[in-house]
Amino acid sequence: MLPNRSYETVVGYFAQDNPGPVTPGSDFHEALPPRFGLIDDSPERWSKLIASIQQLNIDAPSHVQYKLFFLGRHGQGYHNFALEKYGAKPWDDYWSKLNGDGELTWGPDPELTPLGEGQADEAHVAWKTEFQCDLPFPEKLYCSPLSRAIRTNQRSFKGINPDGRKTTIVENIREEFGIHTCDKRRTRTYIHETFPEYLIEDGFTEEDELWTPDVRETWEDVGVRVKAILDMIFENDKEQFISITAHGGFINAFLRVTNHLPYVLPTGGVIPIVVKATIERVLA
Repeated sequence: MLPNRSYETVVGYFAQDNPGPVTPGSDFHEALPPRFGLIDDSPERWSKLIASIQQLNIDAPSHVQYKLFFLGRHGQGYHNFALEKYGAKPWDDYWSKLNGDGELTWGPDPELTPLGEGQADEAHVAWKTEFQCDLPFPEKLYCSPLSRAIRTNQRSFKGINPDGRKTTIVENIREEFGIHTCDKRRTRTYIHETFPEYLIEDGFTEEDELWTPDVRETWEDVGVRVKAILDMIFENDKEQFISITAHGGFINAFLRVTNHLPYVLPTGGVIPIVVKATIERVLA
């Protein structure tokens, strides 16, 4: 018997809840606004936010829960650089299906560019700055199995994890998959040997059994995966503060599933969201 939950964004805490236009001269909103976008700029801002969410849970009926999510997008990868180099249509029609162009290699599973590493380091600075204002370290951390996300997670939290809390790699947090070689992941063995400090979820297959060269996952399918992640977290995790390091496609789907207004997060950006989960009915 699995409870069926619906999800919605609790607005009013963060500037991203009601975003304005994208940054002038850009296709994106702001990556790392001050205080991660928290509207309250008082010295006690994070303590007040955490207390507010705790009170929401105390006051909530038994079929309702609230959690704070921080969604981080990976820094620029070589596929992002190639997309900028060739443009969206040539990329989608031709280049994305290859592993590279003789100068750049973006598939499978590209690494961060130097710019992408710098973007992850900027996220690290933002976390470190807000920790000094009593932002707690995330109670649970999850990450995509793609290297660009794991590298971003590493750099974002390097040296500021207070008790060596481990991040769990979860298949369903990956980017939209299929056709684009950049979205094909490495083997479980490679991930475990390259990133031994990370936990890997149970049931994670050795080979990538989801990516295919001829079918691209739809937005609707990504939304199903996001809902499965939310269901997993709200069903199993008692913690209220969750970090997820992921991808643009995953984060866009997360916003849709939680009825958040669109926010076009650039590479290296972080968006926080307070999510309300409501159990609708029980499925046999």
